[in-house]
Amino acid sequence: MSAATATARFQDGSGTTAGSWVSDGWTVTKRNLIKIRRTPDMVVFAVLQPIMFVLLFSQVYGGSIQVAGTNYTQYLMAGIFAQTVVFGSTFSGSAMAQDLKEGIIDRFRTLPMSPSAVLIGRTNSDLVLNGISVIIMMCTGLLVGWRVNTSFWEFLGGVGLLLLFSYAFSWVMALLGMSVRSPEAINNASFIILFPITFISNAFVQSSTLPEPLRTIADWNPVSALVQAVRQLFGNLGSTPVPDTWPMQNPITTVLVGSALMLVVFVPLAVRKFEAVSSR
Repeated sequence: MSAATATARFQDGSGTTAGSWVSDGWTVTKRNLIKIRRTPDMVVFAVLQPIMFVLLFSQVYGGSIQVAGTNYTQYLMAGIFAQTVVFGSTFSGSAMAQDLKEGIIDRFRTLPMSPSAVLIGRTNSDLVLNGISVIIMMCTGLLVGWRVNTSFWEFLGGVGLLLLFSYAFSWVMALLGMSVRSPEAINNASFIILFPITFISNAFVQSSTLPEPLRTIADWNPVSALVQAVRQLFGNLGSTPVPDTWPMQNPITTVLVGSALMLVVFVPLAVRKFEAVSSR
């Protein structure tokens, strides 16, 4: 196949069968996983901040923060897990911005592959990194007294929700990473989004302690729904009062529907954006 034909196929995705699409996605996923293996400091820094939050909130501030109906460490860990996967999703955005800057995308254009394979490989590898981060955070939680108080299958369901939400959100960040001019800009832009949605939530304190309108924002925040669902599936709610809002009363359904909506909306937007920037 000529370079011109390969480039045309890359740009419009034509002639790509389901089998080659899966193969292309897996190839790019392996490329990114090898990159992670060769840069272990990426994993270290990905989990260092959440570990610091666990130690600070549970050991330094835990005695001063009271949560009705449960121990604060039990209450805290679901929020830390959610924060870990949400922050970990930013790797998709920063990596896409970096690949664009370094010309990696131009090299992919010469290959007979689907445009979406690059994005799928990127988000898949970040899903693996998030999975590793969650395992490390759970080990840290066990050391400070956190425990799972439900069945094995409910525990797996909680882990699955965390990874599903992180995978869906990584497509949002991938789109953002292709919309900025530099990798440095994506870091600043992502924090503007991530800090409000993680801290104006029930991740670290009960939303009932927040003033209006922050309380209403927290109760309808998708991260709050994720945290509430994980607490429920891990058995860490105790007798903590649940806010009388639909997302808080139905957190698992909210996370499933919200994640599906993010994928339906942002996957085609990200693929379209990728095709646009790779054709420049």
